[in-house]
Amino acid sequence: MRRDTYKHQGLRKQLIEAVRREGFHDELVLDAMYKLPRHLFLEKAFEEWAYQNVAFPIGSDQTISQPQTVAIQTSLLDIQKGETVLEVGTGSGYQACILSLMGAKVYTIERQSKLFAKTDILLRDLGFVAIRTFLGDGYAGLPMFAPFDKILVTAGANAIPENLISQLAVGGHLVIPIGDADVQTMWRYTKVSDTEMRSESFGKFKFVPFLKGTQ
Repeated sequence: MRRDTYKHQGLRKQLIEAVRREGFHDELVLDAMYKLPRHLFLEKAFEEWAYQNVAFPIGSDQTISQPQTVAIQTSLLDIQKGETVLEVGTGSGYQACILSLMGAKVYTIERQSKLFAKTDILLRDLGFVAIRTFLGDGYAGLPMFAPFDKILVTAGANAIPENLISQLAVGGHLVIPIGDADVQTMWRYTKVSDTEMRSESFGKFKFVPFLKGTQ
C-alpha cells in the first residue's frame, strides 16, 4: 500500500483551502476530505493530479470527480451519522469513502465490471470494509436494501430515474445532476411524502453520462 506522507498531507491542506476560496464552507465535509488521501485513488503515475481541484480520468470512460464537486454533492446530502446512503456510480471509490467518513452506511453500485473489481479491492485494502459494493445497473438501484435515507448519483442523467425515487425514504434527499451531455444542473429532490417531491437546483456541472445496463 502506498504511503500518505507529510508532503501529501500538505498538498491536501492546500486543496482544502482552494475549495474554501471557491466559497465552500461545510467544515464537516472538508474535515472528511482532509482525512482521506486522494492520491491513493489515482494511479501512482498520475499522483501529481490528486490534489488539484480538477476531475481526472480513471479508466473505463469514467473520472474521479473534481474535489469541489465531491464537497458540494456531499454537503447537499446533509449526511447524519447512521443514515443509509445509496451511491450510484462507484467510480474510484473516493466519494463512497467520504460518505463513510461522514458516518453513513454506504451502498454503492458500479456498472463497469473492470472498474468495479479494481475499486472493490482498493476499498478493502484501505480498510473501508463496511462499504457495500455492487456490480449492476444504477438505474435499477438496489431495491432489496431500500428505502435509503439519501441517494447520490455521480453521473449526468437525462431525467430523474423513477426507480430511485421509489427507493428513497420519506424525508430523504436524492442529489443528481440532470441535463444533456455537455452540461447538467445539480438538483436536490426531497421526498416530502409518498406522492410529493420538492426540488432545488444548485448550479451547472459536468459529469460523465448516466448509462443503463452493465459493461
